[in-house]
Amino acid sequence: MEREISQIMAILGSESHTLTSTVKIVNQVEVECVKCYSCGFTEECTPAYISKVCQRYQGKWLCGLCAEAVKDEVVRSKRRITIEEALNRHINFYKEFRSSSARLNKTEPPIVAMSKILRRSLDSPRPHL
Repeated sequence: MEREISQIMAILGSESHTLTSTVKIVNQVEVECVKCYSCGFTEECTPAYISKVCQRYQGKWLCGLCAEAVKDEVVRSKRRITIEEALNRHINFYKEFRSSSARLNKTEPPIVAMSKILRRSLDSPRPHL
């Protein structure tokens, strides 16, 4: 990678200092694995992002899909509800969903299924337009 950076720096000349700084910053980004409180999906996130999400959801970290479901719960409610109440509704719904589907068959959590679908679609060849 250092060789590629050197080649790019030679091409760019005076702009190379900015490029080197950017590359170094990118290489120093700290990430942590964090598990969704609701569905159990694990993601790699920066500590700052983890902290921001936890502040929003009463100290619990939620993946993007569950966070959107909680926001939707607030919007769909006929009366004004707090984020905490929406979070509890979402968690209860998820637990009921998992317990009912577990009796029928051993399925994976919806977030895992969605991530597999996304990965497959990203890996599949695209037609040239």
